[in-house]
Amino acid sequence: MKLIKQTKGRRVFQITRREKQLLFEILKLYPLIPIAHHRLSRTADADAIEADQRLLEEALAERRKENRKQLIAMLTDENRFVAAGDAFRFTVSAHQTDWLLQILNDIRVGSWVKLGCPDEEHGKPATLKDEDLYYYFAMEYCFLLQCALLSTFDDLS
Repeated sequence: MKLIKQTKGRRVFQITRREKQLLFEILKLYPLIPIAHHRLSRTADADAIEADQRLLEEALAERRKENRKQLIAMLTDENRFVAAGDAFRFTVSAHQTDWLLQILNDIRVGSWVKLGCPDEEHGKPATLKDEDLYYYFAMEYCFLLQCALLSTFDDLS
């Protein structure tokens, strides 16, 4: 995915057919972070914050549902991916760029959680089984997409 045009209001990327296919496959994973992973507090007494935790989980579920709906709308918008030779022009607004970064981050962190939260620096290396390779690839591909999107923020003045 390569930025080809940018204004304050929108970004236009060139994306190959294969990249588009991979993007669609990866985005199907959303949402991936388990709701229980989001805790109000890791140190507070669970019984004392149970009602508040339940409210957080309900709000997250509702937000995810809305995000999923927006994601489907984005991917099915016929003007979002316009054929340009062997590739596509992929257009997103500044707001959609920010939102897409959040979606990709959910998939990336969710993949990391599915892989058992590996942490090489603290002696917890990734031990991949065949069924884990999909999540490892999703985590790495989301990282690349996030880098491509984040690099566009440097170009705005």
